[in-house]
Amino acid sequence: MTKYTEAEIAKADGPFIAPEEFTSAYLQAAIDRIDQFPIDLVRVVNAMKPEWQDLPYRTGGWKLKQVIHHIADSHMQAFSRFKLSLTEDAPIVKPYIQNAWAVTADSELADIQLSVNIIQPLHKRLVILLRNMKESDFDRTYIHPEYQKTYTLSHVVGLYAWHGHHHLQQVEMFMENMQTAQSG
Repeated sequence: MTKYTEAEIAKADGPFIAPEEFTSAYLQAAIDRIDQFPIDLVRVVNAMKPEWQDLPYRTGGWKLKQVIHHIADSHMQAFSRFKLSLTEDAPIVKPYIQNAWAVTADSELADIQLSVNIIQPLHKRLVILLRNMKESDFDRTYIHPEYQKTYTLSHVVGLYAWHGHHHLQQVEMFMENMQTAQSG
């Protein structure tokens, strides 16, 4: 018997829910979470059995390997969007097709440690950037043409604090199910 049902794992796919107000305390907690993420990622990846990397975390979902590579892809995009927003007035960012990126050769074949090795220094730089932004910098924006929406950097800080841990939760639920199945 598994610990989590397909429905519970699918629920972990739920969207980011932004707070009504992005307070200074919220932003600092979100930055702390972004800072903590690489440590949590290493813990999860180190606990992952190599044979699990090519299994989907749920029916119809990405393989664990694709999830880890997606996090690196997405967080590189986020870093770029922060830099653009801090150096340009309301830039229009380039969207990317996440599902298409997940099936490129590097996402299908590369060792997940390569993405872990990208995420660790990327987050260090991102955290340095975030911790040194002025309060008014968090009000800077970018325009996302795919969603036809303007995002503040305060929103994006919350989004990316949520994003990595959201995907780690999916991976952890899958791994707990696999451990339960193999021990039972």
